[in-house]
Amino acid sequence: MQTYRAVHLVERPQQEITADVFSTETATIPTPQEGEFLVKVTHLSLDPAMRGWMSSDESSYIPPVQLGDVMRASGMGEVVSSKHPDFPEGTRVLGMTGMQEYLVSNGTGLNKIPAEIPAEAVLAVISLPGVTAYHGLYQVLQPKPGQTLVITAAAGSVGSLVGQMAKNLGLRVVGVVGNEEKGRWITEELGFNAAVNYHDPDFAEQLATATPDGIDLFFENTGGVAQAPIFSRMNAHGRIAVCGLIAEYNKDQPDPGPSWMNIIKRRLSIQGFTMPDHFDRFADYGLALGGMLMKGELKYRTHVIHGIENAPDAIKLLFSGDNQGKLIVEL
Repeated sequence: MQTYRAVHLVERPQQEITADVFSTETATIPTPQEGEFLVKVTHLSLDPAMRGWMSSDESSYIPPVQLGDVMRASGMGEVVSSKHPDFPEGTRVLGMTGMQEYLVSNGTGLNKIPAEIPAEAVLAVISLPGVTAYHGLYQVLQPKPGQTLVITAAAGSVGSLVGQMAKNLGLRVVGVVGNEEKGRWITEELGFNAAVNYHDPDFAEQLATATPDGIDLFFENTGGVAQAPIFSRMNAHGRIAVCGLIAEYNKDQPDPGPSWMNIIKRRLSIQGFTMPDHFDRFADYGLALGGMLMKGELKYRTHVIHGIENAPDAIKLLFSGDNQGKLIVEL
C-alpha cells in the first residue's frame, strides 16, 4: 500500500516556533468514495497566520488547530483520482490542504485553478496573500489618488502587493522594511516612492522626510517599534487597516498600543480584518488579481523550500525576516 507524510501539531509553541512542536507521520494514501476526489499536494504556502492557529486561543477569528491534528496550511495540488463529476483527474485546486502530501476532499473549500498560471504565481498573488492585500486596500482603506499610504512589512507577501496596487491607483506609497536589500527591491523593482528601515536609529526622521504631507492611510502588518512613529504622522480622518502584528506573535505580553487621545483628535478610523470572514469574495478577488498579474501589473518573488520534511523548520523564517519573498514549500 502506498503511503504519504503529514505534519501534525503535537505541542503549543510557548514563544518562538520550534520544530519539536510538530511530528511528521506516515499514513496510507486514502481512496476517494462517491462524491470525493484525491489530491496530490504539490505546493504549500507558509503564512504568518499559522502562528495564531497554533495557539490555544478559542476566542480567535478561527478555531485553533487541535493537538494531534494535521497542521493547517493553504496549498495547491492536482486531482489524481476522482469520483466527483466536477473535479476530474488533472484538475488543479487551491485551498486549505493542510501540511500533508495527499488529501481526500468533496470540494468544500477548494477552488479550481487554470493550468496556465504557474504554481508560485498562484500562491504568491492569487491565494491568501493576494486576497488579503486586495480586501485590505480596496474594502478597508478605500484609497483615493494622491493620498499617502504607509505599509509595514512592505517587502512581505501581502505588503508588496498592497503597495503595487496602490501605486497603480495613483497613491504615494512608503514601505517600512527591515533591511536595505528589501528597501531597494520595493523602490527599484516595485515602484514604491520610498523605503524606510525601522532598525535605523533615525527611523522617525526618515519617515517624516518620506511623508512630507503626512499619512492618510496605514496598512499595518507588524506592530512593534514602527507603529508609534507612523501614528504620529497620521492626518485627520486617516484610515488604518490592521492586517497582522507579526512582531508580537511570539511575545507573552503585547506592546503598548496607540494613544486613544490622538485617535480622537485626528478622527482616525481603525479596522482589523481577517479573511475567513470573506471566503465568499475569494473567487472575485482571485479573478481581479489574476487579471492584474496577466497584465504585468503585479510582480512577486518567492522563497522556495523543498520537501515536506523541511516545512516545520521553514516556518521560523517568517518571524526572523530571513525569507526573501513568499515562503513556499514544494513537495
